[in-house]
Amino acid sequence: MRSSQPPTNRADRQSPDLIVVGSGLVGLACAYEAALAGALVRVIDRPGAVGAASPVAAGMLAPAGEAWWGEEELLRFGLRAARDYEAFCDRLSADAESEVPYRRCGAIRVALDGDEAAELERLRRYHEQLGAPAPRLVGSECRQLEPGLATIATAGLLFEDEAEIDPRALASCLRTAGQRLGVVFESAAVSGLIVERDRVGGVLADPGPVRSGAVLLATGAWGAAGWSGSSLALPVRPVKGEVLRLAVPAGAEPPCRRIVVTERIYLVARHSGEVVIGATSGERGFETTVSAGAVRELLREAYRTIPEIGELDFIEAAAGLRPCTPDNLPMLGRAGPEGLLVALGHYRNGVLLAPLSGRCLAALLVGRSPPAEITAFDPARFATMVR
Repeated sequence: MRSSQPPTNRADRQSPDLIVVGSGLVGLACAYEAALAGALVRVIDRPGAVGAASPVAAGMLAPAGEAWWGEEELLRFGLRAARDYEAFCDRLSADAESEVPYRRCGAIRVALDGDEAAELERLRRYHEQLGAPAPRLVGSECRQLEPGLATIATAGLLFEDEAEIDPRALASCLRTAGQRLGVVFESAAVSGLIVERDRVGGVLADPGPVRSGAVLLATGAWGAAGWSGSSLALPVRPVKGEVLRLAVPAGAEPPCRRIVVTERIYLVARHSGEVVIGATSGERGFETTVSAGAVRELLREAYRTIPEIGELDFIEAAAGLRPCTPDNLPMLGRAGPEGLLVALGHYRNGVLLAPLSGRCLAALLVGRSPPAEITAFDPARFATMVR
């Protein structure tokens, strides 16, 4: 399993080297990278999964624009992920024989009143302290870049290197590329780990156990909740986010070219003509209904930001569950017994961090050293195994 190329005798191997539990973007990226590193991989996910974050995500690749106080390690990891993203998409496009819809479009964060302008200035100073300054714009400069912005836009920050990608198309390409590399996908309910002599030997699944050399947990907001046998203390919880999808009428121009962010919402216009508006945030357990209030708030704020939004066609309202940890940082690395790997808790950054997370976990699987930045996300800061 140390080879960097997929084995040639896969048909003769009965048990996978790695079982990935979970088929969201993080799980798919981990499976893809592990297969590239030479592992025989099986992905298992629960049937009829509802509430996953990946299919609902807007797909903003915005490490600088999403940077927040006290999350400097996450920013560094995100900036590295963003730098590598285009090369990753080129490689994945070749492996999947399908173009991955990545677009480096830039982003503009705007203030719509005095209070928001003051907060924007505080954010600008923070970026200066980080050594990643964002140019400050007055209202007229914002509208020169994005003519559709409302006249109440008084100030802005420009993030020229931000990008966007369609997470649903990305997931499809990862699945196709994985299958071409020999990854097996299975729909089954996993109820626990097989642990023998302090080492993972597979998973307990319906209709029966599945043996493997290692297990990678990428179950999103569900973590290991409800698993029998071994109890993993992995503090990940669901944070509900609601988004709207609109469509630009045939022949019309999109309402914006860049990602547009305000204090309350973001708007992402895709090359396909889709416009995504998001996102609310609420802790309501695993509840995934879309509320009328959320739809009203998102449309009101989008119209307040770019009035042309009112001319678009309504496609979808959806809710997903972001996996969040107590410190808002992901859990990436070894946890519990030997052979157990964890890729959980990516919260608002799952689309951005999925490829780099996959490379880090694949490196650990085959005995290579992952990037040094991963040490900040060691699951050992939370996880213990109690049998």
